[in-house]
Amino acid sequence: MTGEKEPATPPPAPEELAPFFPQYEILELIGRGGMGAVYKAVQKGLQRTVAIKVLPADAAKDPTFAERFTREGRALAKLDHPHIVDIYDSGVAGGLYYFVMEYVDGVNVRQMVRAGKVEPKLALGIVSQVCEALQYAHEEGVVHRDIKPENILVDSRGRVKIADFGLAKLLGSGKADVTLTRTQQAMGTPHYMAPEQWERPETVDHRADIYALGVVFYELLTGELPLGRFALPSQKLEVNVKVDEVVLKTLAKEPALRYQSASAVRTEVDGIASAPAPAPQVRRGCVGGLFQRVAFAFNPAPSPRKRLYGMELTSNWIPLGIASFLWFTGWISDNPLLILIAIVGSVLIVRNTK
Repeated sequence: MTGEKEPATPPPAPEELAPFFPQYEILELIGRGGMGAVYKAVQKGLQRTVAIKVLPADAAKDPTFAERFTREGRALAKLDHPHIVDIYDSGVAGGLYYFVMEYVDGVNVRQMVRAGKVEPKLALGIVSQVCEALQYAHEEGVVHRDIKPENILVDSRGRVKIADFGLAKLLGSGKADVTLTRTQQAMGTPHYMAPEQWERPETVDHRADIYALGVVFYELLTGELPLGRFALPSQKLEVNVKVDEVVLKTLAKEPALRYQSASAVRTEVDGIASAPAPAPQVRRGCVGGLFQRVAFAFNPAPSPRKRLYGMELTSNWIPLGIASFLWFTGWISDNPLLILIAIVGSVLIVRNTK
């Protein structure tokens, strides 16, 4: 649970919980954060390894929590999908609310990102599986509200599992983290929250999950958060430029401008993943490489749309047109300064046309 805001009260030690869970052998604390503490345990009767999530003790102070816990717990238990962590049981023990869940033997996406940049192919595969799970949950009327790297688990076989579905609606105590389900309160985690989660929390719907997924996608590819005027993925690594379009559309400020369903994101991502890999570039030496770049910049024939300084051009003729205009102006004026501008301009066009 690294990356989450830790609760003020330390979670109980495994031995402290043991008397309240006689049917389980609690092995160790494996994670803690703003949404509670998670313990690895063995269900004695079935000899099945499980995860027990104990919610923060402060949650029970709200007189309406018990009713919401029962209602939301039943809704979450109905989510049956291969890419969503299963909930086996829930209840109250020793005054603590808990969920017994499927144990996922693997790592979360946060740990993967910290270990080093994730290969684009793997990132596309993870996002595709997350989209499949989100589409199913949204069709069931459940919005996650807190999609982030810590809640996306990848097991030893590369299968993705989303954890903590719906808990953002159930837990928390502040706009900067996760809040209760009262009107006008934001629910989510900073940096992954859609703008409307801050500005109009009462209007949040499934498209907030799509925004958060866009943040995770960008982070998977680049190892960074898309903050401020962020660089496009294709400017930071070798990746299909269509990935830029997916990231930008998922991160649109207005929900109406985003993808309207997780399945639409998955279609785009799967299409990129199945596209043939670009042919490896042949090393041509300094002179050959320079000639190749000049030919690409000023040749209007290539079918892919060119980009100049990262901006997609409306026509592949534009670089050639700009350079021609600069040289024509310098030639007819016979002004050394304008000729120098034509030279520098042509060099910049060649260097920044992709």
